[in-house]
Amino acid sequence: MSIGAGIALFAIGAILVFAVNVEIDFVNLDMIGYILMGAGALVLLIGIVLLARRRSTETVSRTAVDPVGGERVTRRSTSTSGDDVL
Repeated sequence: MSIGAGIALFAIGAILVFAVNVEIDFVNLDMIGYILMGAGALVLLIGIVLLARRRSTETVSRTAVDPVGGERVTRRSTSTSGDDVL
């Protein structure tokens, strides 16, 4: 959701800066557009960082000796942390 919100903020800011040519005495639409573009870029960057952190994978290897055969047994398990695990 934050990636979409960042793109929307950036697009609205770009429209205000580059496409709207209206002069209002008490409001500078160009400055508001630049602020929205900066906020959109920041929200987009934070969304990407949080998405990358959420998809981390952890692998654990355990080695043991089989008591019957005397062989070394290695077991690997992989777990994925995140909201997409059912």
